[in-house]
Amino acid sequence: MTRVVLLGSSPGPDTAPTGLRLAVLPGAPTVAERLRSQILSLDPRPATVESGDVAAALRQIADVAEAATDSLFIIPANSVIHDELIYQITKSKRGALALIAKEPRPDTFEEAQEDIVPIDEAEPEIGDRTLEGLPLRARAGKSRVVSVGTAHHAVTRPNAVVLGPLHVSARNAPTLAETCRELAAMADAFGADDDLVQLIVFGLVRKGVSVGIRGRRDLFYRRVTTQEEAGEAGAEMAGMDEDRARLDNAVKGADGFFTTYFVSTYSRFIARWAARRGLTPNQVTLISIALGVLAAACFATGERPWMVAGGALIYFAFVFDCVDGQVARYARRFGVLGAWLDATFDRFKEYVVFAGLAVGWVVSGNGDDIWILALAAISLQSIRHLLDFSFGISNRRRPPAQLPTLPLAAPDDRDLRKALERRKVERSQGIRGLLKMWSRAGRYRAVHWARKMIVFPIGERFAAIAITAALFDARITFLTLVTWGTVAAAYTLTGRLMRSLA
Repeated sequence: MTRVVLLGSSPGPDTAPTGLRLAVLPGAPTVAERLRSQILSLDPRPATVESGDVAAALRQIADVAEAATDSLFIIPANSVIHDELIYQITKSKRGALALIAKEPRPDTFEEAQEDIVPIDEAEPEIGDRTLEGLPLRARAGKSRVVSVGTAHHAVTRPNAVVLGPLHVSARNAPTLAETCRELAAMADAFGADDDLVQLIVFGLVRKGVSVGIRGRRDLFYRRVTTQEEAGEAGAEMAGMDEDRARLDNAVKGADGFFTTYFVSTYSRFIARWAARRGLTPNQVTLISIALGVLAAACFATGERPWMVAGGALIYFAFVFDCVDGQVARYARRFGVLGAWLDATFDRFKEYVVFAGLAVGWVVSGNGDDIWILALAAISLQSIRHLLDFSFGISNRRRPPAQLPTLPLAAPDDRDLRKALERRKVERSQGIRGLLKMWSRAGRYRAVHWARKMIVFPIGERFAAIAITAALFDARITFLTLVTWGTVAAAYTLTGRLMRSLA
């Protein structure tokens, strides 16, 4: 269970949302009523922190963090937010994650040229600009918050604000508690416009916690302080398609080429159809298994029309293999049994299809030497699966890389940025440098998809089976699987050895 901390009126420009109603929403709830109903599934008894007194509020948050056994979700009580955005933030696997808004980029080239000093030479500043009513005092990179300032702590070239929602993992809860107590002791150093959540992120970043970032994308978040703002927020949120965002989020963002372009383009709609009719992920998994077994039976005939039918069936077996996970994510129906079934029967479908292909080759009078190739394909895939599983376990045990720290009292972030630059240089040498260079190459679309395909993920494997079995024969199918699988195993093993040594 996630521990929720509701912040009352922020010490900056916000005021308590008492009585602010979202008239366009069903039942016209107040902002506070709606937010409380949204977080009940996370925490039936959320902690409420009155934030008028910064020091007292920080000490209260520290008390909550010290007692927490799970992750924490901190959010201002005057937040208007989509359910799906709360879900996405709280399900993050990062040590900490903040919702941010970046300053809009200049509209013209001339405006962009006004700031010609490179970031490495820029002087820290105490930002006086605002964005969405919050002081612009955070520096966000591509994936995390680099630095944060306050009314008395300068930051190098601020470009973002921390909007409000902040998720902190259980492993970082002790650091959060320690940080909040230290911040409370120096509360006099902050300004009247400093926002409480941004102060917390300021402390976490200086303590070396990697605070990831995400934007609102196609979902809604806004703090409101007046009835007019509440009305505007409710109308804007009601005009956005939250269900479509939820459906898109049900599709994995890191799938392979074949899955991305030949399955996920429509499988999400099958998932929504199935979820709305009460089908469970496990039932969809059983459909996938049944289609896989039928494909194997078709292959076992060895006859061309049935081989083509088997190719179509194994393709749709994979489609429903994707759909079961999408149903789980869309309907929020997760379970240990479902995860086990999905992982176990992916291999079962492959191996039963291998057996069907071999049987079909034999009954067609081509000899039984095909079993050598079938066993080679099964052995290769089993070894790859074992290596994937063992590396995943080992990688999860590895502690996260420590970021540079900076005393909370330091007046600016110069030393922090210098330490980050040294760290960047160190990580650009040797094996780490090679890995980083290969990672940067992924920015090119062709390289990105080539890297996805070379590891021979399940989508590409099922596609290879379907196409080669339908157009050629079992021997070609097994030779394709063994050849491509061997290349994939060598590539993957090399990469994992390098990551283990880095």
